[in-house]
Amino acid sequence: MLRRDASRSYQEFNGEDCSSGPLESYENNDVSEVEHDEASCDPLPDEDAVDGNLMPIGFNKACLKNVFTVILVLIYLLLTTVAVFLAYQTVSDFMEKLNHPVMSVSYKEVEEFTAPGIALYPGKAQLLSCMHHYHDNIPPLVASGRVEESNCVTEEVIYHGPYSNQTQQKRAIVVRGPTDVRNRELIFLQFSRNETEEDFSAISYMIFATFSDMHKSSDKATFMMDCERNYSMWTFSGGFRTWVKMSLVKTSGRGNESVEFRQESSVVKYIDKRPPQEQANELFFVVFQWRDPFIQQVKDIVTANPWNTIAILCGVFMALFKAADFAKLSIKWMIKIRKRHLRAKIRELDQMS
Repeated sequence: MLRRDASRSYQEFNGEDCSSGPLESYENNDVSEVEHDEASCDPLPDEDAVDGNLMPIGFNKACLKNVFTVILVLIYLLLTTVAVFLAYQTVSDFMEKLNHPVMSVSYKEVEEFTAPGIALYPGKAQLLSCMHHYHDNIPPLVASGRVEESNCVTEEVIYHGPYSNQTQQKRAIVVRGPTDVRNRELIFLQFSRNETEEDFSAISYMIFATFSDMHKSSDKATFMMDCERNYSMWTFSGGFRTWVKMSLVKTSGRGNESVEFRQESSVVKYIDKRPPQEQANELFFVVFQWRDPFIQQVKDIVTANPWNTIAILCGVFMALFKAADFAKLSIKWMIKIRKRHLRAKIRELDQMS
């Protein structure tokens, strides 16, 4: 064994071919050792040629993987931008619908209306008559110019106007309005005024929700001031019969409710058959009646659904977190591939050196 080791070291030192070693050691070594030495001295394939064939293939795969990863990251960045825009648009639409509710209109049919209050401001005019009639049956005027018997519930209120100074007082004659809409109940009022110095003459009136509220109020003047602030004023002129058909609109929304009266009016000329000396006394005629048995109810409906908005935002944020997680893993994978490529390159350079 000492002889074989010495011969092998001598061969390595002299750089001789391995094919001469086995010839000198056949006598002292068995067949298995010879076969082992021959196997160890078999010529190996060219490493440079193998590395030259494998490097382009590995480099191309790495480049394709990097390009594919970059494309995926760009796609997920685009999806993230779309998700952020969708979240912003969802919140904006929710706030827009919350601040601008939709008006829902419905109609409620009633047999009778609550008696409204009709406040008339005759000024210097005199109330001649106030009568309840049914089925549009208005009898002809009898002895016009005289105060006739009245079957209306009226009340006179004197108060200071809310839009005038405290020294000027207003006189209002408040009449209990019609209630029976099925039998077409109406109220016919007649006024007269003897003023020849005016070019135009009219009487103002106001309709408010409930006559009983004013009748039961302890401070009627303050009640009428509040009504004048909240309700509209209309007028009817002398020498005509003004037919006023009322309709009721109730508006509710955001914790407050309001009542509004809408009207359709028509005017018929009064044919004055009185003697010329009596025509200086101008006459006013007005009829109040309900138009139909329907109350128009207007409600504010907020179409913005908070649960739907929350669900959309949750989905958007889940997509954002998923995209961020994928982008982070993709970047880590790119860094890992880059480090592996650098290690392989350094190994090749070491082998070449």
